[in-house]
Amino acid sequence: MYIVPLAWLYVALMMAVVEANHPNGTLLGAVITFALYGLGPVALVVYLMGAPSRRRAIKAKEVAEWAKTRAEASVQPDAGGHAPADAVAPVREEP
Repeated sequence: MYIVPLAWLYVALMMAVVEANHPNGTLLGAVITFALYGLGPVALVVYLMGAPSRRRAIKAKEVAEWAKTRAEASVQPDAGGHAPADAVAPVREEP
């Protein structure tokens, strides 16, 4: 899956080597060539390729949290969010 980005990094590295070894080339030009032709595009492509797996991981985490919340709610007797009421109504005393 990552063979194309690795191959492109190799090509960009070779371009940078040629830039550095050319009589009119500089080391700064080689670094810029490698960064703009190699690292930048490859980082973008790898990030975009990983988007579906990140989305699946987020969805799985949400499902696990929802299941945990539902399990905790079913164990606790008063998890409805309402204030607990007295089981027996208070008796009023008449004077």
